[in-house]
Amino acid sequence: MPRPPTPPFTKTDAQTKVQSAEDSWNTRDPATVASAYTIDSQWRNRDQFFTGRSQIQEFLTRKWQRELDYALRKELWSFDKDRIAVRFQYESRDIQGQWWRSYGNELWEFDEHGLMRRREASINDVPITPEERRIFGTRPTQEHGKTFPMA
Repeated sequence: MPRPPTPPFTKTDAQTKVQSAEDSWNTRDPATVASAYTIDSQWRNRDQFFTGRSQIQEFLTRKWQRELDYALRKELWSFDKDRIAVRFQYESRDIQGQWWRSYGNELWEFDEHGLMRRREASINDVPITPEERRIFGTRPTQEHGKTFPMA
């Protein structure tokens, strides 16, 4: 099924794709998130490589079993035709209660139907205290498209 907007992207299209991805990932529903990718989508996530929606869904299931109370912010960095680059931050806690802020960059490539066929993610984790948290749940609509501070 087509997943508009489709390439070639305008700036508005790219911003829409980024916000849609953020909203989807904040559901923490592996099936919902995986549905935005092609059947044979190729992924690199940190040091892991896998292919296809089923492997993406399995990865996301494991991810959200260990990254509790996950909340994400994504920001458009650059775009061109069928590609988008984003930077992001998310916060989560582990089973022991330690909070983490994870910073990263993603490179996305889309097919003609607007499904992501390739995702490459580089991510670094920083331990934080509960008092240092800044990301709580889904981004309010009035904050869509706004830059999220690095620190």
